Amino acid sequence: MAPPQLFRAFVSAQWVAEALRAPRAGQPLQLLDASWYLPKLGRDARHEFEERHIPGAAFFDIDQCSDRTSPYDHMLPGTEHFAEYAGRLGVGATTHVVIYDASDQGLYSAPRVWWMFRAFGHSAVSLLDGGLRQWLRQGLPLSSGKSHPAPAEFRAKLDPTFVKTYEDIKENLESRRFQVVDARAAGRFRGIDPEPPPAAGIEPGHIPGTINIPFTDFLTEEGLEKSPEEIRRLFQEKKVDLSQPLVATCGSGVTACHVALGAYLCGKPDVPIYDGSWVEWYMRAQPEEVISEGRGKTH
Repeated sequence: MAPPQLFRAFVSAQWVAEALRAPRAGQPLQLLDASWYLPKLGRDARHEFEERHIPGAAFFDIDQCSDRTSPYDHMLPGTEHFAEYAGRLGVGATTHVVIYDASDQGLYSAPRVWWMFRAFGHSAVSLLDGGLRQWLRQGLPLSSGKSHPAPAEFRAKLDPTFVKTYEDIKENLESRRFQVVDARAAGRFRGIDPEPPPAAGIEPGHIPGTINIPFTDFLTEEGLEKSPEEIRRLFQEKKVDLSQPLVATCGSGVTACHVALGAYLCGKPDVPIYDGSWVEWYMRAQPEEVISEGRGKTH
């Protein structure tokens, strides 16, 4: 049996510019700016969006479109919340969603929203390769001001296989049913560099048995995605077997999605995210379940 055809994960800046100039009949396009930054950067994503964005884009707020009742940041929202939010941004059943962000890396938070749409059953979703950084480099047109997309009806259905819980990860310590890859920077993974605010009281370190592939390893110096061949080699070097089950984690569930994206480009679309990630693990785990070269967990 032939493997299922995967929807194209990336479109180029030139492709988007052309699609904006000559819209294709039958498949409306909706651009979403999913920029999100850690507080230490002092950047206001929504304000920056209103100053400049790709024409026709709407702003997707990762913190707003989340489970606001959870003690952990930007956890996956409920189905109705996501459907209402996506519809308000102009996404309907047949919409091709293209997501980007304005990070210095090229792409940082946008893969999180790519993963969210797929988790809620919308497969027609791509990322703008290189993000706004690439768009600006090519001197393509910009807009400013608030966006006013025409609302659409969006129906969401969460596929639970896209998400792993604390209990799943805890059980895996013994069963080793799946490999776990952590996308944080090496210093945080090892426990020698601090976790960034707002993770107050969270010491760095990692879940026992996890493998570290910092999310920036999937990107070129220009901020574009590496080729599937390079990504396959990266997984091989880190001894990750793509023929076996794999789960991605990070600090709070955002950059983990780069791991799922990298695997998707290698033909493996079934990588779930541990949504609570390191913040939840550190808060709930036993001290011996926090591996660190630094302070670790003492209580």
